[in-house]
Amino acid sequence: MNTTNRSMDDFDLHRDSQGRWVCRLAGGEPRVGVQLVRSFPLSAPDEAISIVDPDGHELVFVARLDALDEPRRAAVTQAMSEREFSPVVLRIREVSTFSTPSTWQVDTDRGPTELVLKVEEDIRRLPGQRRLLITSAHGVVFDIPDRNQLDRVSRRYLERFL
Repeated sequence: MNTTNRSMDDFDLHRDSQGRWVCRLAGGEPRVGVQLVRSFPLSAPDEAISIVDPDGHELVFVARLDALDEPRRAAVTQAMSEREFSPVVLRIREVSTFSTPSTWQVDTDRGPTELVLKVEEDIRRLPGQRRLLITSAHGVVFDIPDRNQLDRVSRRYLERFL
């Protein structure tokens, strides 16, 4: 069944008693274990979102998150946040060395942590934005939404690597 043109008003997204996400299409059977996938997670995070079944087949395509009613928008937002783990760096407390590899002590929105920067190329600038993505040696992507909003000490540490 081609669901790409399916209306955003004819589905329901909720958790079952075991905590799995369930999508029910209008008049259809519930599909258990669905996942939400952003088509453009960095450049357009609130657009082009697919709800896919466990086999990866698209059930619903959400063109724009803000076009959904509040209950659906809240469910979609929660499901996506659980799938994506990208801590936001609030402050860089210390950097072991100004060459790579280096160990960084940072405060994030999920608490203090340590990350290892293998090479300078692991700090990625997004074109036309002040946003940075830092990929640690363990593959975790740390987000700095606006590097100009960091404190002065954190900006100085970053400038040594940019």
